[in-house]
Amino acid sequence: MFPLYFLGLLFIAPRTDDKREDRESGKERESGKERESGKERESRARSERGCTGFDRGDVLEVSRAVFTHYGVYLGGGRVAHLVPDILPVVSDDLQAIAQTVTNTRFLLGILAKVASVRMDKVEDFAYGSEIVVNRTDKLVSRPPLQGEEVARRAEKLLGLANFSLLWWNCEHYTMYCRYASSMSFQSAQFCLTARKYLLRRASAYLSAALGLFLMVYLDAVSLFSAFAIFFVSINVWMAV
Repeated sequence: MFPLYFLGLLFIAPRTDDKREDRESGKERESGKERESGKERESRARSERGCTGFDRGDVLEVSRAVFTHYGVYLGGGRVAHLVPDILPVVSDDLQAIAQTVTNTRFLLGILAKVASVRMDKVEDFAYGSEIVVNRTDKLVSRPPLQGEEVARRAEKLLGLANFSLLWWNCEHYTMYCRYASSMSFQSAQFCLTARKYLLRRASAYLSAALGLFLMVYLDAVSLFSAFAIFFVSINVWMAV
């Protein structure tokens, strides 16, 4: 038994040490690759910022028509943004659709509620306006996602999309990509302004008077029409 035990110490133990050394060297190689890839990402990010001033995943904003338009910077001078556009509804010309969305196409797209998440050059996204990096992190309770994750989410949603001026617009899209929650400060401000001017006691009186005038003018005097006028007026009154 002793010779076998002695041989085991000579031959089996060194193999265990070799395996341990192989594992350690493998870990060192993996950590070295991670450091190299991290350095490459940092170098690429510095180069990108030096060319455009933006980092991948930055939320950009420009003044467009009467709104502020938002997009997500993807790198390489490209921006992903949800833009209303009427042209895909009335034309199949892909080359024309791929061109810069003009203000006319933009506003008609809003009215028709048609849009697409498209990828354009920074210059086309700006449309002659100054580009500003959006800084709303302090106003949002959720922490922002990493820039790479923001860009990936933006790229995943490329293509045709629904559009609603209040419930799903370009700001909702970018906020969803950055914070994983859709929100729009523009829509909230619009609703507050509308409430300020519409939901007044004068509006309740006006709605009741207008309803009675239409009921008499159209000769539609009935219990149903009277109830409809009362229902609208009382709801406006209670909302004040």
